Amino acid sequence: MRTKHPGTAPGGETEGLLPTQQKIEEVAALKDRLERSTIVVGTSYRGLTVKELQNLRRKLREGGIEVRVIKNTLLKLAAEAAGKAEVSQIADGPTAIAIAYDDIIAAAKAISDYAGQAPAAFKIGNGYLDGTIINADGIKELTKIPPRPVLIAQFMGAMQAPLANFVALMDAPLQEFTLLLQALLQELPGLIEARARQLESSAA
Repeated sequence: MRTKHPGTAPGGETEGLLPTQQKIEEVAALKDRLERSTIVVGTSYRGLTVKELQNLRRKLREGGIEVRVIKNTLLKLAAEAAGKAEVSQIADGPTAIAIAYDDIIAAAKAISDYAGQAPAAFKIGNGYLDGTIINADGIKELTKIPPRPVLIAQFMGAMQAPLANFVALMDAPLQEFTLLLQALLQELPGLIEARARQLESSAA
């Protein structure tokens, strides 16, 4: 009598050892998202109702953040494929990852704002930012940084003062030269007339 190994499907094909097409597609899609992401945050959603989870997705979507419930094994495969293997470290147990693709500060603020009014079951976990794992406190610290438009305005303001001083410095010698030239032009007729009288006296 022939013995079948556990997990062997009719026809002799082994089940569970090879990834299904669905898993391959899920990993590929998640890899693409991770490659485009600017910050990824792990969140604990265990205990949330379906309605609360839907509300979580909707609220964060308004802040430009995509929320996806993932299997840790698939996240690890996708993170390695995306060249961001450290991302898998933010998953601890059942995890919903929040993925932002644009302004990091705005994303951190959106997540923190939601956490402040979310059900007690929702928790912010670790995040992945530019090759570094940051904890929940680090994510909250990001919210203290002014938004990008404010930072740009502050930078431009800081640049304008030195530029204004530089222009003033460059203009000062030019202004002095112009004043000196104007003074010489005003005195020139008198100097010419005086020189002419001097020449006439010498000739006499």
